[in-house]
Amino acid sequence: MSLRDIAKATKISVAALEALERNDISRLPGGIFSRAIVRAYATEVGLDPEQTTQDFVERFPHDSVTAGHPATTSAVNAEANAAIEGERRSASVFIWLLLLSVPVAGALIYFSLTGRPD
Repeated sequence: MSLRDIAKATKISVAALEALERNDISRLPGGIFSRAIVRAYATEVGLDPEQTTQDFVERFPHDSVTAGHPATTSAVNAEANAAIEGERRSASVFIWLLLLSVPVAGALIYFSLTGRPD
């Protein structure tokens, strides 16, 4: 199967396919587009597209290749979720302390201004 045949079937330029075969990812578009090219190429030549894309991401773990990939996105999301959860806990503690301290402060002010009954 020639690169021209693959290019015709996948609508991917011969230059991009040549770069892919040479592992020259600098000649490929970044992020999801590189993975789409790998997936289309793998499908056309009879390889498992999911495994081939995963191998590609593992071999070239640059941000431009892995951006938006589930393996990297889930790790970033896990960190972001942990940070958000920590901020929620801090806000929750602050609100509870505020809710407890306002009535206590109000009672102290009330009794200090009114004095003790005789």
